[in-house]
Amino acid sequence: MDIFLLIFAATLLVAVLFSALAGRTVLSAAVLFLVVGFVIGSETTGIVNFSSTSEEVSTIAEIALFVVLFTDGMKMGWTDLRRAWRLPGRALGWGLPLTLGITAVLAHYLVGLDWPAALLIGAILAPTDPVFAAALVGDKRVPQRLRQLLNVESGVNDGLALPFVIVFLAVSSGSEDLHLGELGLELLIGTVIGIAVPWLIIKALHTRLFAATGVFEPLVPIAIGLLVFALSTTLHANLFLAAFAAGVTVATFGQKEREEFEEFGEIISELLKLLALMVFGALLSFKFLGEIAWTGWVFAILALIAARPIALFVSFLGSGLSMREQLAAMWFGPKGFASVVYVLLVVTAGIPEGDLIFHLVALTIALSIIAHSSTDVIVARSFSEPDETPAWQGPPIDNGTTPPKP
Repeated sequence: MDIFLLIFAATLLVAVLFSALAGRTVLSAAVLFLVVGFVIGSETTGIVNFSSTSEEVSTIAEIALFVVLFTDGMKMGWTDLRRAWRLPGRALGWGLPLTLGITAVLAHYLVGLDWPAALLIGAILAPTDPVFAAALVGDKRVPQRLRQLLNVESGVNDGLALPFVIVFLAVSSGSEDLHLGELGLELLIGTVIGIAVPWLIIKALHTRLFAATGVFEPLVPIAIGLLVFALSTTLHANLFLAAFAAGVTVATFGQKEREEFEEFGEIISELLKLLALMVFGALLSFKFLGEIAWTGWVFAILALIAARPIALFVSFLGSGLSMREQLAAMWFGPKGFASVVYVLLVVTAGIPEGDLIFHLVALTIALSIIAHSSTDVIVARSFSEPDETPAWQGPPIDNGTTPPKP
């Protein structure tokens, strides 16, 4: 583990040093961490020895997903969702289930998975991750409504897909292991904890008796998150649904707490995402990829170029989006961090189709990271005005002929 942390720190430093260049080109920090993980994996160079069922992998995945869902939920309170719901509502209300369904159909007929397992892989691959399309989401030349659409959608769909993953995983485990009442209770307790704990703490802080000040103000959401994590673990509630509900509750009732924590939360969230990506890369190898049949490769490609594009094309009929905006939204459905962790949950559950699902999801995510991280700058640049110098070219070079600015 020491050597892994050393390599992660060195890779992080390289990503920081070249971040400005990456922002103007097709280079990507996500691809860097994935490739480094691939190189140091046990079946490539053997520098680290991770397996999909190891305790270290499951612990990193569990903590990272809790933090990411908590911070994702904090991006959007109920007021924000109501204000910005028209286009994201189409993507989430229609696009998410349609993407799930189309992916499940592909998995069933191409790969031969039974319907519960096919629906499970559809739920795993339904969420999107904006970290792999950062240039598109953060570029001011891209229309605001498109950036808002992708931000809201990717911030919420991790949490919305989670109940589907849990239910289909339980069904795929076999009827003898399926306890819907127990499953429903876990989801209910997780939701209650996620709403009640932050609401009570924030309400207490708004009274005369209690108040956070100075350095303790940004610690309020951290304290809330730790308490939600501990209570959910102790009471056997669903940890991830509790995290997402807690984030939404903080964003709804604690605007001040949300603003104090926002920058720090984003840093921690992105750091853990990159850590999980390197771990994920270490689980891959040429041997691993060679074990996937040609039908699996066809499935992975169609899951990227067909499932979401078809789903969003249907969802945005009559929406008023321009064709260029629709095409950008249809393409930028990168499979990211949440899918990585959800598939690790499937592996540790030990279902019969778990190994095949892991192979298919891992291939799809790897292809998505490479494809989407390498095209975000190009698509963002396409929104430039015809006479505007693309950002990737950098500032013009003064060769002595350009008059000085006044």
